[in-house]
Amino acid sequence: MEGPDLDKRMETYYVRVRGVVQGVGFRHATLRHAHALGVTGWVANVSDGSVEAMLQGSANQIDRMLEWMRRGPPSARVTDFFSEERRVDKRFARFEQH
Repeated sequence: MEGPDLDKRMETYYVRVRGVVQGVGFRHATLRHAHALGVTGWVANVSDGSVEAMLQGSANQIDRMLEWMRRGPPSARVTDFFSEERRVDKRFARFEQH
């Protein structure tokens, strides 16, 4: 696929971020950034101190969101970043914080 069609294809990515990512506004900043980019899905704290997210959008939107999540907000310190594309039928209507 080339051109505009590539950007219209919906991608879904699961993300797990570790480091100093809880108690520093990571989820709220992720929510704001997702809204600004038009990405849908969710973000949540995990009991082991990490943050996980499901992102859905065009290839360009996802690339930009993943790039941002590798760093997070200024107060965060990401030490480990994992992402993988997931095949899902669900389409998220908005981006939520859990």
